[in-house]
Amino acid sequence: MKHKFIVIAAFLALLTGLGIVSAVLDKHAAVAAAGIEAPQFEVDPLWPKPLPNHWILGMTVGVAVDAQDHIWIVHRTNTYEPMEIYATAKPPAAECCFPAPPVLEFDEEGNLIGHWGGPGAGYDWPDSNHGITVDYKGNVWIGGNSRGPDPYGYHDNMVLKFTQSGKFLMQIGHPGKSQGSNDTENLKGPAKSFVDGATDELYVADGYGNHRVIVYDAETGKYKRHWGAYGKKPDDTNLGPYNPEAPPAQQFRNPVHCAELSNDGLLYVCDRPNDRIQVFKKDGSFVKEAFIATKTLGDGSVWDIAFSKDPQQKYIFLADGSNEKIYILLRDTLEILTSFGDGGRQPGQFYAVHSIAADSKGNLFTTETYRGQRVQKFVYKGLAPVTKKDQGVVWPKSTK
Repeated sequence: MKHKFIVIAAFLALLTGLGIVSAVLDKHAAVAAAGIEAPQFEVDPLWPKPLPNHWILGMTVGVAVDAQDHIWIVHRTNTYEPMEIYATAKPPAAECCFPAPPVLEFDEEGNLIGHWGGPGAGYDWPDSNHGITVDYKGNVWIGGNSRGPDPYGYHDNMVLKFTQSGKFLMQIGHPGKSQGSNDTENLKGPAKSFVDGATDELYVADGYGNHRVIVYDAETGKYKRHWGAYGKKPDDTNLGPYNPEAPPAQQFRNPVHCAELSNDGLLYVCDRPNDRIQVFKKDGSFVKEAFIATKTLGDGSVWDIAFSKDPQQKYIFLADGSNEKIYILLRDTLEILTSFGDGGRQPGQFYAVHSIAADSKGNLFTTETYRGQRVQKFVYKGLAPVTKKDQGVVWPKSTK
């Protein structure tokens, strides 16, 4: 009798196991049948190569890719712990280390091939630089977000334009001069810029002190137009803390963190603390919005975006520095297909992933602020069926 029960139990266990396997297979088959695919990536743990001269990065708050697939980053040279830069003490307390120059240029292999930046004649370098863009002409744009001594006036109320060798070209806005979100001459903590090659217009996510997108002529700096959330006139009324249970805020919260223009003329704006992307036409007409990880408090979920490099820009890659991942979305519907990444300090993990950019081959580059202080490369591995909502760390697959 005992043997009989053992046989029955084994048979039932087998059926249960087959049922679990069947369910898993059915799920994978359903995904494959639906034809849902997304770009796949693997982290390159050896990119970039070590910096020379005992240089190290501070908070790394911007990344861009130019037409030659050179990777540009900007970082803050005043954000180190004392032990990180012992070599700068007087007298030096150790052999290492020194702040790297604020702007660094890498080639595709991760070699450092250019560096410059910092205060100079004729312009006001930000106290806290923020965001870097290389436009279609090869010019380099930088913003900033320092409040300075006056928390209401802000110091970094400007964007700066340079050549790729660091020659100063133009400044829009002036430290301490902002009059708020409807001031057309000054910015207030501009986070990131984008230049439209079709119109030579500069779009600024403005940003940390203001609540708007503002547009200037990229050659002359002449004001063109500006708007707030839903295309409305921006309002600087304090909305209080973000509440995911409340109706959607009718104005942007600080910071308005990115403004990226797609090939078909739609502007995607990162309303970071409101956990949403808003999409506009070039004239500021509101098109649609999508909410991302709406329970995210504090730093918010929508930090920066990049588009896939196919002509239709089918996919959006969204950096979330609070939940420490990169989301992959369909651009037309803003539906999340999958995500990758996790919190941590190893390659493929993130600590405050802040900015993201893509090269012509579809590879992604990310930077991390706060104590993250690095740039990472994620190698494009082609399209593949989506089988996991969260992929975790996309470590290189074994070649054995």
